[in-house]
Amino acid sequence: MKQNVLTRLRNRRTHRPLLRQQLRALVTTAAIEAHHFEVTRFPIRLSKLPRAFDGLKLAQLSDIHHSPFLSEAEILQAVHYTNALQPDLIALTGDYISHSPEYIPGVTRALGELRAPLGVFAILGNHDHWTDGERMAAALRDAGITVLINEHVTVHHQDAHIKLLGIDDMVVKRDDLAAALVGTTEDETRILLSHNPAIIREAARAKIDLVLSGHTHGGQINWRLLTGRPERRRWLQRRSRRLLRGYAAVDDTQIYVNRGLGTVVVPLRYGCSPEITLMELQAT
Repeated sequence: MKQNVLTRLRNRRTHRPLLRQQLRALVTTAAIEAHHFEVTRFPIRLSKLPRAFDGLKLAQLSDIHHSPFLSEAEILQAVHYTNALQPDLIALTGDYISHSPEYIPGVTRALGELRAPLGVFAILGNHDHWTDGERMAAALRDAGITVLINEHVTVHHQDAHIKLLGIDDMVVKRDDLAAALVGTTEDETRILLSHNPAIIREAARAKIDLVLSGHTHGGQINWRLLTGRPERRRWLQRRSRRLLRGYAAVDDTQIYVNRGLGTVVVPLRYGCSPEITLMELQAT
């Protein structure tokens, strides 16, 4: 018995350095991944899309979280990546800052360099409001970006149009989809920008065609212990009751949840690289 106890103690002492090394390697990998942007290309088929918009390229950036952990230079690099994709339209789905309004000028300087012939459109997220939502919105507008707050715009191309809607953040209870829908019809293609993907059920009831969201960071740190097996991923999805990342559909309403560029809580990502999304809209 005493010998067994001594053996276990020796094994623990032997394993501790190895565990520390593995933890350091994991943290290093997660820190590097947090700054490695990926471009996700994704086709979206829309039954009511006018033929003039067939093949339109729509880029999405989300959850930038300009802070000490994501510099203005890195944001500008993501902007250059996005411009190089030559999108026709760009959607920004909230949370541009995290900690302080002092980061508003930097992030809006960078985002002001975005270029798309049909426009750059933005909504606000919960962190923007928790910091200074009015100042954030004003700075985005000053940078030449159209900010949508419970409203819509008509995007014209050739002799056709689509409706682009944007709602305010759900966490701070400022969202009003009904207001954004005023002046639109179900016969039109309607694309909704909502920072929080929890809007999906309401959007489906309203027969929105496509929702673009962020907020979740795709989980940010996806530990293999929890997410490695399909049944565990399904369990997490049921427990969270929300869409974490990527594509889904509810009835005839499609949604894409962008993984975001920045981080919160810890400046790490694991199994969840920051993302720039490029969607090609296809008429069916």
